[in-house]
Amino acid sequence: MSSRHPCSTADFSRRHQLLLSGMLIAASVSAGCAAPQAATRPSIVPEIRPGVAAGYLTSQELPDSVVLLPPPPQRNSAGFAADQEISRVRGLRGTPRWTQAIVDDDLGFPQAAGIFSCAMNMPVSEQLTPRLYGLLRRTRTDAAVVSDSAKHHYKRPRPFMENHEPTCTPAKEEGLAGNGSYPSGHTSIGWAWALILSEVSPAQADAILARGRSYGESRLVCNVHWQSDVVQGRFMGASVVARLHANADFRADLDAARAEIATVRARGLKPLRDCAAEAAALAEALPPIQ
Repeated sequence: MSSRHPCSTADFSRRHQLLLSGMLIAASVSAGCAAPQAATRPSIVPEIRPGVAAGYLTSQELPDSVVLLPPPPQRNSAGFAADQEISRVRGLRGTPRWTQAIVDDDLGFPQAAGIFSCAMNMPVSEQLTPRLYGLLRRTRTDAAVVSDSAKHHYKRPRPFMENHEPTCTPAKEEGLAGNGSYPSGHTSIGWAWALILSEVSPAQADAILARGRSYGESRLVCNVHWQSDVVQGRFMGASVVARLHANADFRADLDAARAEIATVRARGLKPLRDCAAEAAALAEALPPIQ
């Protein structure tokens, strides 16, 4: 591939000739030669299957959650008693926080791309930030898969299976019952995204990390995870981000996303979500953890 700038003398001469023949207008020449657009050009996102992006890491490169995590708290232990108590007091059915937890459950795209948009104070979409959008899609897969081995190994029952209380996603309960609770995959994804986004948008790091914490807490509100699931989900999210930094494709996409964010901020674009409603819901106090 040639390394020539797209507005080299030869290219400009050719464009000028096309202009004279009526095939280009002056405005398009000016826009085309203003600056290279590689930083905002969408990359091709590889897919495992239609709609599901391939991660950056191979199965051999992913951290091993069975090796890294301790076993979940055993019955009759202090740890399990704490999990049960936190699960009991965190029911917030019918409140704005419950509604927010339902929103947070949806990790499908394009909806999931905007989870941190209020914290970042900017829109995130395939149209406006295609490289960031692709980065989120690919890292979602890495941060989800990284927890699978421990989930399958421990097969921990979820809170609603123990306390028989409602969840915020009743239609998903059958599938959740067959998928181990430990660690929380949603939390792993949310915390991985929080760490990644705090790198590319450092001025908003505190708000982003706070949103990453509240995102994991939504799994407690939903009655689908124990507190220890959420804590270790954050650990696995951090472990996969640490490993991603050794991947050249990830680092390149990180740089491209950073450039996109700067462009969006220069345009003064704001989030497409109701950030006031989200802030009010997340400000709703959860009962303290003892």
